[in-house]
Parts: sequence; C-alpha cells; structure tokens
Amino acid sequence: MLKFYYSGAPNPMKVALFLEEAGLPYEAVPVDTRRGEQHKPEFLAINPNAKVPAIVDGDVTVFDSNAILLYLGEKTGKFMPPAGDKMRGELLSWLMFIASGVGPYSGQSVHFRNYAPEKIEYAINRYMYEAQRHYGIIDARLGKQKYMVGDTYTIIDMALWGWARLIPVALGESYWAKFPNLKRLMDEINARPAAARAVAVKDRHAFKTEFDDEAKKAMFRHMQEKVT
Repeated sequence: MLKFYYSGAPNPMKVALFLEEAGLPYEAVPVDTRRGEQHKPEFLAINPNAKVPAIVDGDVTVFDSNAILLYLGEKTGKFMPPAGDKMRGELLSWLMFIASGVGPYSGQSVHFRNYAPEKIEYAINRYMYEAQRHYGIIDARLGKQKYMVGDTYTIIDMALWGWARLIPVALGESYWAKFPNLKRLMDEINARPAAARAVAVKDRHAFKTEFDDEAKKAMFRHMQEKVT
C-alpha cells in the first residue's frame, strides 16, 4: 500500500486531496515537524530535504508535493489531460508556476508576518507583494474559465488549493475581496467531500500544536546554525 508521509501543512494537503479524490488506498504516516521528526535519519532516507510530503509507492519514492501530484496523475490517468493533449503544456506550465511562485511566496509571507522574531518591513512587503501578484495572475485566469486548465478539474486546482485556501493566513482576512474568481474556485473545492476528508487526515494523529522553543528549533534551524 502507498505510504503518505505528511503533516497538516499546505503542501501535504494537496496530496491528501488527490488521494481522496482518486480513491487510492494509502497509509498515512505522520511526520511531526514541530517535534523535528523530519530530521530523523529514517525520514531523510526518503526525502533528504527534510520536508513533507513524500510518498513511497512500492519501490518508487517521490518527494515534493507538485512532483507527487504529477506522478500520481500520470500513474492513475486521473485529473490529467491525456498524453499528447495540447492542454498538457498548459498543465505543466501552471504546475511549475505554483511550485516556484505561489507556494514559496505564500510561505515566506506567512513566515515573515507571523513567525519571524523581528518584524522586518522590507521582507513583509516583498513577500506580500509577490504573493498578491501571483494570486492576481491566477484570479485573472479564473475570470475567463472555470478551472485553471479549461473546464476540467485537474491536479493544478488541487495544487492551488493547498495554499490559496489559506490566503487569510498568508496575506490577511481582507484579501479575499481582491480575488473573487479564486475565492469562487476555493469555495467549490472546499465543498467537495474529498476536500473535507483530506483536511480531516491530520486529525488521525496527535500533532504537536505548541509553537515553543522545541518547535522553533525543529522548524527554523537557521536560528541555531549560522551560515559561515
């Protein structure tokens, strides 16, 4: 059975959504990042980058949420345009856009707004601006079509859902008003039974919720390990 290494963070939730939508049997293996379990040798053997999610599917190991979505989409033939379809180029382009833009800039916006020990105005403005810019591009696209790739629900919408559903956390409560087309899509996906099941996966295990010194040490190692 496929093993899904996860936490309740945005990137693992993308994969949980696919697994639930596709009805794939899987074993959910918790990796409590606030306890530092991502740095244990047994997990580093799966993902040397010490990040969740990752999957082990028989003798195949895949890490990075977007790579996993692409792997699972190609393996199952679900939520993907068929090989040779002209939409495949669009799907790959938007998947990389989310992987290199939406996720990193949203994550850094969350970090500098909510977790950085110093409120650095330049960093906050930089990452909020770029996150808004990326979401604005997506909102404009969704103003012209139902889903990110035409009229069909695909892995791109799932990849987007992982981060975009948390816009109030990344940018602030008032920012949904700026992205009405994106909000429409998020509301639609949130209403899907598979999305509810995906979100509930995190409740199968008792993850650490306190953001104490142990959690900071595990998640922000740069605070202990200086660059030389």
